[in-house]
Order: sequence, then C-alpha cells, then structure tokens
Amino acid sequence: MLLQSELMQKIPPQQFALADSAQIMRDYTQQWIMDRILLQEAYRLRIHREKEVMDKINELTEDYILQISKDYITKELNPDVTVSIDEARDYYQENKDNFLLNERFIRFRFFKTNSLNEASRARQELLRGSDWENVVRSYALQPEYTLDHSERFWPITRAASDSPIMNRYLQRIGLSEISVIEKVGNEYHFVQLLEEKPKGEHPDLEWLLSEIQQWLLLEKKRTSFKSYQQNLYLQAEANNEIEIKLPN
Repeated sequence: MLLQSELMQKIPPQQFALADSAQIMRDYTQQWIMDRILLQEAYRLRIHREKEVMDKINELTEDYILQISKDYITKELNPDVTVSIDEARDYYQENKDNFLLNERFIRFRFFKTNSLNEASRARQELLRGSDWENVVRSYALQPEYTLDHSERFWPITRAASDSPIMNRYLQRIGLSEISVIEKVGNEYHFVQLLEEKPKGEHPDLEWLLSEIQQWLLLEKKRTSFKSYQQNLYLQAEANNEIEIKLPN
C-alpha cells in the first residue's frame, strides 16, 4: 500500500513547480503500481533466487549496513564534539600558505529593477554619490538581498552568474566604475565594481572560518572512528577471529 505521505516524499518538490500537481501525483502513483506488478512477477519467476541476483543483493545489503553503522557509531562517539572559532583561527594561521585564492575574487553591486527609468535614476544617483542603501530601498528589486549581496566577495567566474552580460562587464570595468544598463529578460541590470582580490592572494579569514570549523569537526569525527575501528580489529585479532590467507 502506498500512502499519500510516502508518495509526497518520493516526488522531488521542484516537480510541482513545473506541472499540474494532481497529474504528477497520478503519474507517480501509476508508475508505483506498475513497478509493484513487475516486482510480483519477478518473485513469481523466482528471479530473486538466482545466485547472481542473491550475491548482488547481499553485497548491496552489506554496503548499506556498513554505511549505516559508520554513521551510527560516529554519532555515538561524538555526541558533544565541537570546534571553536579560536581553533579554526589557529588552524588557519598555522596553514595559511595552503589557503590561496585560485582565481580573482571581487565585491560588487548588482542592481536589478523592473523598468529602464528606475535603473537610470538609480545609476545617476550612485554616480552623484547618493547613499547606497537609500538608492537600493528606493529602486531595487529584492532590496535586502541586494544589500547583502554587495557585502560579500565572489569568485569572478560566479559573479552575477545569472546575467552573463553583467559578468563580462565585471571582468572589464575598473574599481568604482558602473556598467551601462542592460535589459535581461524583463529586468534591467547594471553592476558596480567595489573591491578585488587577485589570484594567489590570501583570502580574508572571515570567509573561511565556518568552512574550517566544519572540516576540523569532520576530522575529529574521522579520527575517533578510525581509533574505534582499530580497537575492534585488535580485539578480533586477540580473539583469533582473523585469518588471512595469501596466495603462494
């Protein structure tokens, strides 16, 4: 029996944005029924009892149990393990030369409006030195996102990635320069380059802290799991449970 709650878990959420939801659910339900009928036929033909199939089932079962056991044991071994900001900072300082930008990074303003008139007025106000936040709140689409976006550094290959023409401007314009306005779909875009960090330079530590914390946390968990696994091996070895036969 297929419950509606189970069906909803099987359907990728993005599918509902592309087509009629009722039709999607009917299609998935029909496919589930067809699969169950085919599965019944496979059991009737005793395909699951063939040696090749049984070997594969056992292999998949063991792989799945191994992964689940690793996840379970790692969680049980590390219920309270953490990595502090200070640990992450120390690690960065000790390994600073391993953290170099592999491409140019930039900080820029990406302005989007619904009309050419609004884009022109916003651009003119910025050229006159008007306050950035005021201009954004007066004319920009998604003001909060626009403001947050302008505070971050982006690799040049990902800068304004949803507007390739703006990316090309960012690769050519100089610091503080504002691009011309371009129509992209139903919107009007322009960009302004604020800061840049060249390839090969050290990134700002603040960019990396959360990633370093996550990496160090994983390392702590991996280390404790390896130690646990090694102890299991030594215990099995002491109990004469391991026999290794090498070919002559």
